[in-house]
Amino acid sequence: MAGQPNVVLICVDQWRGDCLSADRHELVHTPHLDALAARGARFRRAYSATPTCIPARAALMTGLSQRSHRRIGFENGRPWDYSTTMAGEFGRAGYQTQAIGKMHVYPERTRLGFDDVILHDGYLHYVRKRQRPYEEFDDYLPWLRMQAGASAVEDFCDNGVNSNSMVARPWDKPEAWHPTSWTVTQAMSWLYRRDPRSPFFLYLSFDRPHPPFDPPAWAYEQYLAEEPYHPVVGDWVEALEPYYQDWRHNPFAARMKPGVLHRARAGYYGHLAHLDLQINRFLEILGEFGLAEDTIVCFISDHGEMLGEHNLFQKGLPYEGAARIPFLLSGPGIEAGQVRDEIVELRDVMPTLLNAAGLKPPGTVEGRSVLPLLADPPAASWRDHLHGEHPHFRQTLHWIADDRWKYIWWSHSGQEQLFDLAVDPKERHDLAADPACSSDMDRLRGLLVEQLRGREEGYVDGAGLVTGRAPRTWLDHG
Repeated sequence: MAGQPNVVLICVDQWRGDCLSADRHELVHTPHLDALAARGARFRRAYSATPTCIPARAALMTGLSQRSHRRIGFENGRPWDYSTTMAGEFGRAGYQTQAIGKMHVYPERTRLGFDDVILHDGYLHYVRKRQRPYEEFDDYLPWLRMQAGASAVEDFCDNGVNSNSMVARPWDKPEAWHPTSWTVTQAMSWLYRRDPRSPFFLYLSFDRPHPPFDPPAWAYEQYLAEEPYHPVVGDWVEALEPYYQDWRHNPFAARMKPGVLHRARAGYYGHLAHLDLQINRFLEILGEFGLAEDTIVCFISDHGEMLGEHNLFQKGLPYEGAARIPFLLSGPGIEAGQVRDEIVELRDVMPTLLNAAGLKPPGTVEGRSVLPLLADPPAASWRDHLHGEHPHFRQTLHWIADDRWKYIWWSHSGQEQLFDLAVDPKERHDLAADPACSSDMDRLRGLLVEQLRGREEGYVDGAGLVTGRAPRTWLDHG
């Protein structure tokens, strides 16, 4: 056990891959995450292959592709029965393992191999039932009601903003009561109680910047004061016409009023500012305990947020705003200042962290440790493409991304899209009908056929894709 590093995995919910000032974002300022990246490595092309909370976290916790963990969409109430998990592997190696914050598993108290879980999943409609004691599925709300000045019925949703809403407003309680601040406070308390004779694996999981967009007022107002928000809208959005629901507060596709959209951006970016400071608070506390130099720190998100780009919102979509995520890695053995452009994915986190701790990933893991990419010289071979998917718009949107292109196939309509990410990273121009791109279309379509061949939905017949298959959230067979 001597000499093994501690490992902290910081996971946030719904943080876009481009929303770091280190990534040259035009507005977002994340100085403390930028400093974390500068001390280690940043992966610019990290993705969530199934970009909603539940399937993304299955990939993160098991190191498996969606074909193997079988969660290909968002579905509550399906038990998490995985025999091999990231926390379980650390525990077998003698690590003390602790999760604090969001898990989004079922049953809600499933530990996934952790010694203990201090739980707050945010507002989940599936479990918020008045006939259930909140203590069964949440540790934050009982804590909130015990704070001086809180009422016996105090709730984090007193302001009425829904958990997927684009309505934004400042947090209505003391900042120390905010779930983001609470998560770090719980981590600080746990660091006092940990076993000092054992290395630890800490999963520090934040519910934000997932809606509700309710950061503290200072964080909200700094972005509200910025110039009006004009999101990127591609030349292909006429395809979304059947799916617009302009009246909804929580749409997937809508032509939202500019003022509402501007406030949503302020709420979302405000969460990022608050998280950046609270993550810095945690890292400073880690240093105060004398643990900073001996701890691997990884920062990741489960998926992104479209935030009105192309008139789209939320997650579950194949476009960069929803599918691309941040991935930072720092600590002992990680050379500072590295930026990599290989395609990495959530299933790579488990083998990477085990590898960084000097442990061998189990043979079931399908992800790959990214540490060889950080060697001198870096690994010469890596995956040449990634297959992603998620049900959306009453069908499944499948996609293939390689080192330059992204190909998208809508499974019911058969619509195809092609984006040259090297020159069009915002996906403004759909090149699917461009004759000059036909060979790339054929190649990428062929890669998707091979990924889907043999799938139980019947997506492939011979060498071609089959349209009209019903979307699913779960595979009965891997």
